[in-house]
Amino acid sequence: MRNLLLLIIFPILQLTVLAQSNSPTDAVYINGRVHTVDAKDSTVSAFAVKAGRFISVGSNEEVMRGRTQTAEIIDLKGVTVVPGLIDSHVHSTGAAVYEYDHVVPPMHQISDVLAYIKKRAEILEDDQWISMSQVFITRLKEQRFPTRKEMDLVAPKNPVLFRTGPDSAVNSRALELSGIDDTFVPPVGAKYKLERDEEGKLTGVLRSGSSLLKYEPNTKSPTQNERVAQLRKLIGDYNKVGITSVSDRNTNDQALEIWRALYKAEDLNVRVFLYYSMNANTSPETIKARIEKAAADPLHQYNPHLWLRGVKVFLDGGMLTGSAFMRKPWGVSEIYSIRDPEYRGMRYIEQERLYQFSKLMLEKGFQMTAHSVGDGAVHALLDAYRTIDRNDFKVAQHRPCITHCNFMSLQAIESMADLGVVADLQPAWLYMDGKTLLRQFGQKRTEYFQPYRTIFEKGVVVGGGSDHMQRIGGLRSVNPYNPFLGMWITLKRQPRYMTESLHPEQVLSRQQALRLYTLNNAYLTFEEEKKGSIEAGKLADFVLIDRDIMTVDLEQVKETKVLQTYLGGELVYDRHKEVESTHGR
Repeated sequence: MRNLLLLIIFPILQLTVLAQSNSPTDAVYINGRVHTVDAKDSTVSAFAVKAGRFISVGSNEEVMRGRTQTAEIIDLKGVTVVPGLIDSHVHSTGAAVYEYDHVVPPMHQISDVLAYIKKRAEILEDDQWISMSQVFITRLKEQRFPTRKEMDLVAPKNPVLFRTGPDSAVNSRALELSGIDDTFVPPVGAKYKLERDEEGKLTGVLRSGSSLLKYEPNTKSPTQNERVAQLRKLIGDYNKVGITSVSDRNTNDQALEIWRALYKAEDLNVRVFLYYSMNANTSPETIKARIEKAAADPLHQYNPHLWLRGVKVFLDGGMLTGSAFMRKPWGVSEIYSIRDPEYRGMRYIEQERLYQFSKLMLEKGFQMTAHSVGDGAVHALLDAYRTIDRNDFKVAQHRPCITHCNFMSLQAIESMADLGVVADLQPAWLYMDGKTLLRQFGQKRTEYFQPYRTIFEKGVVVGGGSDHMQRIGGLRSVNPYNPFLGMWITLKRQPRYMTESLHPEQVLSRQQALRLYTLNNAYLTFEEEKKGSIEAGKLADFVLIDRDIMTVDLEQVKETKVLQTYLGGELVYDRHKEVESTHGR
C-alpha cells in the first residue's frame, strides 16, 4: 500500500486514510487544492483514481458520491495538487552518464575552466586529449571563450577541446595534432568556419568545426547495462521534481535501445516521446532507409509509455556559442569572437532540401522538427512548412514543430498560428543567458526573444522544456530541469545577475506558466486527450506540492518542493521516504 505521509518541510503532515484497499489504484482524494488545467483552469477539491486513470474530478461531495466500497479515501488536508509535469526537451541517455568517468565541477568563470584543464593535464599523459562539453560562454563571468594562449599555458603538452554546443575553442597542440595551421583554407561550401584575429592567425575558435579535429577520447565508457542503470537513476530525479513525461529530442539508435530496455523491464517511471535523430544532408537513399526503419519499429505505434513518433534535424547553430542563423548580422563581438561584420551565423540545410526532407518526414507519419535557434532559421523552417501546406498537403494535422525558436518575430508567430506549427522553448536560457544576449543584441533585437505572452495570445501552442544534457540534479544540471524554476522564469523574466526584467511585457500568468509544462506539452506530442490535465478519463499522472503556486509570493514559486509524484495512479516519488532514508544513513 502506498505510503501516505507527506513532508511539508517540518513538521510532517500525515494524510488521513479513511478506508483501505488492496488496490493502490482505487482511491479517492478529498480536501485538496487541485489545479486541473482543464479548459476553464478549474480548481477543485477532489478526484478519484481507478486502474491508472482519473475517473471523476470535482467537489468532495461529487467525487465521494461515486466512490466504490473498497476505495481508499485520502484526506489531502489542503495540499496543492497539479497534473504530472512534462519536459518537452531532454537528452536523458547522455545526461545520465555525463559524469561516469569523473565528476565535472561547475564552471562560472575562465579561471574555473583553466583550473579544470590544468588538473586534467596533471593526470593525463602528454598528447592525451582534454575535453569538456557544454560550458557555455554566456554563463561565464567574462562572457567569452578561453583563449588559445590561456589554454596553452595550463596544458602545453596536451590537446584541449572546449566544446560548447556546435562550436568549440582549442589550444595550439590540438590544432597541431589535427594538421591545422594558419594556412588552412576551408573548401568551398564548407559547413564550418575557423575564426581568425586581426592578423589573420587562427584564434582556435571553430564554428561547427569539431570534425576537423583528430580527437581521441580517453575516458571510460559505460556498458549498455550501466547506461540503463544510470538512466533509471536520472528518471528517479525527474520524478523528484514532479516530471512524469519527457520528450527525448535527438534519439540515436543506442539511446533508443536504452529506453527500450527500461520499458521491457517494466521499470520506466516516466512517459517518453522520442524524436529520432536524422541527418538531412545525407543521401536520399540513406534518409529513406533510416526513416522506414523507424516506421517499422513497434514503438512507432502509439504507446503511452514509450512512443517513437518524432524526427529531428539541426538547421542552425546556437545562440550560446555565436552560431545561430540570424536574419541580420550578429555584429563584431568580443563575447563570441566574431570578427566578420556581415556574419549571420551557421545554416546547415539549404531550402529545397529542407522542404523535401520535411515533406517526407510528415508523409511517413512522423512529427517533423528542427533545431532552429536564430530568427533566420525559424523563418526558413516556416517557409518549408508553408511550401508543403501550399503545394502538397495541409500540415496542421501533423503538428510540425520548431525546436528552440528563441529569436522570433511577430510575422513568424502569426505564421505559426496560421499553419498550426507548435513550439518547444527553454525558459532556463532566458534566466541563464539573458544578460549576455542583451549585451550582444540590445533591447530592440531581444524584443521577440522567447516572447511567451505573444505566442499565447496569437494561439500558438508552446511547450516548456529544459534541453537537459548534462549531470543529474534539477538545479545542478548545466541546463536546469526543475519545472518550477522554469515557471518562475516565465513569470518574472529576470535574468540572473540583472535587477530588472528582460521585456516584462512578455510575462505569463500563473495559469499559463503551469499550462506550459502540462497540457501544452501533451498537445505537442498528440496526447492532450490522454494526459496533461486532471480530468476524468485521462491518465492519472499528478503531483502533490508544498505550496500553492497560484497564490504564494512570486519569488516562492521557484522554491516549490514536490511531496509526492504519481504515474498512472502509482506512487513513484515520496519526499517523506527520501528524508527518512537520508536520516537513517
